[in-house]
Amino acid sequence: MRHPRVGVAILTMGTRPAELAALLESVAGQGTPAVRVVVVGNGSPLPPMPEWVTGVELPENLGISGGRNTALARLREFGDVDVVVDLDDDGLLISPDVFSRLTELYAADQQLGIVGFRIADERGRTQRRHVPRLRAADPMRGGLVTTFLGGGHGLSMRMLQEIGGWPEPFFYAHEETDLAWRALDTGWKVLYDPELVLQHPWTSPTRHAVFYRMVSRNRVWLAKRHLPALLVPVYLGVWAVLTVARTQSAAGLRAWFSGFAEGLRTPCPPRRPMRWSTVWRMTRLGRPPVI
Repeated sequence: MRHPRVGVAILTMGTRPAELAALLESVAGQGTPAVRVVVVGNGSPLPPMPEWVTGVELPENLGISGGRNTALARLREFGDVDVVVDLDDDGLLISPDVFSRLTELYAADQQLGIVGFRIADERGRTQRRHVPRLRAADPMRGGLVTTFLGGGHGLSMRMLQEIGGWPEPFFYAHEETDLAWRALDTGWKVLYDPELVLQHPWTSPTRHAVFYRMVSRNRVWLAKRHLPALLVPVYLGVWAVLTVARTQSAAGLRAWFSGFAEGLRTPCPPRRPMRWSTVWRMTRLGRPPVI
């Protein structure tokens, strides 16, 4: 059987030219080469690109979802990509066999929709928030999960054709979970493979000025779009309690509740509640959609 062909999508805001150049070099060094590489300047001009890279410059920042949809549309135009790999522009592929292993996984399972990479810093450490499970103490335990990390992952183009692309109104935060929930509800699998590593600096999500507001607003939208009506107040109530317990910053809490109110009063269609069988499937995978 022919192995799937890989296309790479990278977003940049023009602030990390050295890191982007290093990432592209690591992409070029893969034993299984990518057939296409698209770099999107998300509201910024691009630095000089290698000739094998397709550059797209957007006049404004469309957010993670909008930028990735732009890259996805360009990859579709080529018509020769089976799996799209999204990579953060400050990440690095430290092994030359990432694409080889990834294509083997997709070739072996026709229902594999999403493969999440392990995110590790230069010392090999993986932050707890980067492990897509509730039981996150061991980042080396792979398997089927219910969400994935945005910094490095593979997506089946057949799956995207069926479920649609990234949720552009989200702009930033929870766009991966929105995509994963749609994939699970249509029968696709989400796999976390810790052997696929994207090296990435150790960071805090609160470095983004809009973190608290968008995380909260998008969590409400996520629930309104995808959860059965009975689970919406449970899910949002659990996260409100957890946020109050965890957040040390009064300003952060104010921004969080402002985003929560924004999510409640504003629509984010379409509403397509997942099946109860999907709720049960997610529960068996260790993460019921209430937390």
